[in-house]
Parts: sequence; structure tokens; C-alpha cells
Amino acid sequence: MKMAERPLMGPKPTLPKITDTVYLDISVDEKPVGRIVVGLFGEVVPKTVENFKRLCACDAGKGKLSGMDLCYRNTAIHRIIPNFMIQGGDFTHQNGIGGESIYGGKFEDESFEILHNKKYLVSMANAGGPNTNGSQFFINTVKTSWLDGKHVVFGTVLEGQGVVDELEHLGTNSGVTRKDVVIVDSGVLKEETKKISSWF
Repeated sequence: MKMAERPLMGPKPTLPKITDTVYLDISVDEKPVGRIVVGLFGEVVPKTVENFKRLCACDAGKGKLSGMDLCYRNTAIHRIIPNFMIQGGDFTHQNGIGGESIYGGKFEDESFEILHNKKYLVSMANAGGPNTNGSQFFINTVKTSWLDGKHVVFGTVLEGQGVVDELEHLGTNSGVTRKDVVIVDSGVLKEETKKISSWF
């Protein structure tokens, strides 16, 4: 009797080269819970990566429209839906209706080349239509292929997946968070720091 053959699995998703690394330090109800380190795909989506990197570094000055600091520090992770994603980056309103790019207002969808084919990817949240990227982003907690061609993936979580998992449990089906989740600090990791952290 012939043995049943194992079904063929698709190739494991491969990701582009990481050009930059940034971090988000997270608190829950004012208690530190850890750091999320994100690797950015600057060769594929350089404009999108520059926007996120500068918002993490807080070095792009004031927004042309909002007049507020272009900075993720002390901004809320305002929307968490279990088995979907965590979302933040609205530094103007802290609730999902605001935000601004370093380019002033919104900017175009740069590329849909990178697919939402694994979890812990970092992608731009938009205003519900094409070419409406600002400062809001999300990290998916499951494979979200239905978002391909609609949202621009620009990075992946390198460290702190456990922090993402912990935050996911604080979400609701409506997206309202059950506790106050805040990015208390953010920045760019220098090359030397990245090398040292890889030793441990």
C-alpha cells in the first residue's frame, strides 16, 4: 500500500535586505513592558522607510500642516485587534484620525512588492484609500494577505515579538485598547549598537 505523500508547502517567505534598524519602547498603564526593534527595507521602499525612521528619531522638526513635533515618542498605540494587528503613530490626535508624514500631509503608496505573507510585518496604515500614507503604522499579528496591494509593507519586527504578543492580548474586536499603551521612547539604532546586541 502506497504511503500518503505530504502536501507540498509553499516556499518560506523571504524578506528584502534590512537597511536600517529602529526601536519603539512600550509602556502599558505607565509600566515599561519592553522594546520592539524593527528592521526597515530601505532598498525597496526608501521614501516610506525614511518617513518612519525620521519619526522614530524625532529629528524632522515640526509638521507642515499640524505644527506639531514629527515624533513617535509619547504617542499611543491606539488600536489593537486580536488576531489582526496593533496600530499606532497618530501623534496629532492619539486616536487614529490624525498624524502627518515628514513630507507634509499624506504621501503616495511607494510599492506593494513586499507582501503581508507572515506575521510581525510593519506596514503603513492609510486613510482608507490609495496614496494616503501619513505617520500611522501597524504590526500584523497574523498573516494578512487581504491587505496586499492596499498597504505598503516597509519593515519587520526583529526583536520584541513577545512584546507584540503581549500587546495583542490588550485589544478588543472593536480595536479599543483595554489599557493605555504608549510608545514612551523611539529612535534609530546605530550600526555599532546593532552589532553588540547581536552578540547576546
